[in-house]
Amino acid sequence: MSRSDPDEPVGADSALSSAALSGIRRLSAVDTVRARISLAVDLGLLAPGEWLPGNAAIATALDVSQITVRRALVALGRDGVLERRPGRGGGTRVVAEPARSAVRETDAYRAAADEVHRLVDQRLVLECGLAHLAARAADADRIAELHELTERMERAADWAEFHRLDEVFHRTVAAATGVPSAAADYEPVLRDLYRYYLPYPMEQLRESNRDHRELVAALCARDPAAAADIAHRHVTDLHQAMFVGLDAP
Repeated sequence: MSRSDPDEPVGADSALSSAALSGIRRLSAVDTVRARISLAVDLGLLAPGEWLPGNAAIATALDVSQITVRRALVALGRDGVLERRPGRGGGTRVVAEPARSAVRETDAYRAAADEVHRLVDQRLVLECGLAHLAARAADADRIAELHELTERMERAADWAEFHRLDEVFHRTVAAATGVPSAAADYEPVLRDLYRYYLPYPMEQLRESNRDHRELVAALCARDPAAAADIAHRHVTDLHQAMFVGLDAP
C-alpha cells in the first residue's frame, strides 16, 4: 500500500487470497481508517469523550499516511462519530453521544470472522514454534532489546504507540530464532492480521504486555517449553478478546 495515495485500495498491489480479505482490500485507505475507528467506537473500545492520539501516531499504527488519517478523521466528524477541536490544546475526540453503525464500511470488517480465524490459527502455530526456537537461540543483546520493548510498552501513552511497539516486539522474537526463513513465513501472517487491528483500551493492552514480560523471562531462562506455552496463551487470549466484534464466539 502506498502511503502517498490515500484513495488507493488497501493492498491493491498484492493478490487477493480470499473473499473476506478482498472485502477490506477493496476499501480505500481513508475508508479503512474510518471503518476501524468507527467500529472501535461501536464496540465501546473507544469511549465517548476519549481523545485520539495525534495524526502521526495513528498513521504509524494503522500503516497509512498522515493525509489519509486527516481525511478520515474529518469524515468521521461528518459521520457524527468524532469532533475536532482546532488550535493549541485541541485535537480529536469521540463525541459525547456518537452515532452508532454510522460507517457502512465497517461491514467489511464485521464480515471477516473466517479470515480472522484462519490468520489467528496460523499465528498460533507460528508463534509457538518461534518462541520455542528463540528460547534456544536468542543472545543477550536480543533479550535486552525485547526487555526494553516491554518497558516502553508499559510506558506507552496510547494505543497507537503501544501497537507500534508490539509489532516491533513480535518481529524481534521472530528474528531472535536465527532462522530467517521462519521469520519470513511469519511476516505475511502478522501483516495480514494487523489489517484488522482496532484501537483498544490501554488497560487491556497492558494486560497483554504481561505475557510479553513472561516470554522474555522464559527466553532469558532458556526454557523453550515455557516460552511456547506463554506464546500459546498470548495468541489464544488474542483470539478470544483482541478481535471482538470480528471474531465469532
